[in-house]
Amino acid sequence: MSALNDPDRRDFRGYHGAEPAPCWPEGARLAVSFVVNVEEGAEYAIGDGDARNESVYEIREEVEHVPDLCMESHFAYGTRQGYGRIVRALGKVGARATFSTCGRVAERAPWLLADAVARGHEVSCHGWLWERHANMDRAHEASIIERTHAAITAATGIAPVGWHTRSSASVNTRNLLRERGDFLYDSDAYDDDIPRMQGTHVILPYAFDTNDMRFSPGGGFVQARDFSDYVIGAFDRLYAEGAEAARMMSIGLHLRLIGRPGRIAGLEEVLAHIAAHRGVWIAPRRDIAAHWAKEHSI
Repeated sequence: MSALNDPDRRDFRGYHGAEPAPCWPEGARLAVSFVVNVEEGAEYAIGDGDARNESVYEIREEVEHVPDLCMESHFAYGTRQGYGRIVRALGKVGARATFSTCGRVAERAPWLLADAVARGHEVSCHGWLWERHANMDRAHEASIIERTHAAITAATGIAPVGWHTRSSASVNTRNLLRERGDFLYDSDAYDDDIPRMQGTHVILPYAFDTNDMRFSPGGGFVQARDFSDYVIGAFDRLYAEGAEAARMMSIGLHLRLIGRPGRIAGLEEVLAHIAAHRGVWIAPRRDIAAHWAKEHSI
């Protein structure tokens, strides 16, 4: 039987019937992770030498064979304006986030990452380009991981310890990260509200629902309050459950999405709501992963 047909390949049980007890620092009942995805300049662009242009954003259309100047301009909004609004909002409540960054962005906008680090945020790896890894062969993917890690290290002066693939990872991604030995965690999982260990490697679940990507066409968020209402509802539920069992919440942000003037109030409202609760640990993913590993390593 091939590995892909193995009935035990997927774990549907998880922690069912044996959820770990709350374990966060200072008795916190919920760990909250803000993830700011930095992809601007790493999207597919013929003008940058890629085979095609990116076709997914506020609009859905594809420009073929020539540079898509409209799409390029949309993405540039994230670094020019969106970044500033997001870091100011985080700074008002002292929240430190994880800036999940593509390697080509690190080469093109090192000043942005240097500023994020100076503000106390983590910078982690998000692939070289904003692309899926599902169909990559093993050797090529290993080179992509190395190139991304090196670019972020060069831009920030700090070796990244986290990884997250756009959409689907490959069947090799996690093993490649573990084999390197310099990645503490990855976020290529969407199946739980609780971290878990794979040997010494930490898997930190991510989420597409508590995520500003839902402002994209058909995603369900239109007004700023759509984002804040949904995310606050999720926070309140996890905060309540966190009194009895370990819970972690991921809130996904993008410079070019929540950073728009008509949407940023949604993030500000979420931050104010969370900051008003005691017993919440807002932390970069590297800190959450390190703490989980300390508490749950065999």
